[in-house]
Amino acid sequence: WLKEPLSPRAQEDARQTGLIRQAWTDSGKVYGYRKLTGDLRDLGERASEKRVARLASLAGIAARVGYRRRPGRYGGKPAIVAENRLEQQFEASAPDEVWVTDIT
Repeated sequence: WLKEPLSPRAQEDARQTGLIRQAWTDSGKVYGYRKLTGDLRDLGERASEKRVARLASLAGIAARVGYRRRPGRYGGKPAIVAENRLEQQFEASAPDEVWVTDIT
């Protein structure tokens, strides 16, 4: 039985495990079996959640739980910042001359 070739189901499992691993890597190793199932279906694969969960578990693929995205870590340009016209001089000599707000 050791010399027998892989069954068609085992071959299909191995192929889908590769697709699952690729989708998981593309997600930043964050997605779990539910989102991975959706990704496989978007590729046109027939896959049930139970099968993807089984294959992912056997391959050691699991969702990252409780992660937090750190703002600013992924690049991009900062928002446009208005120039500081008041220079911390908030007293106005007439109404509607100076408007301030606190965004904290």
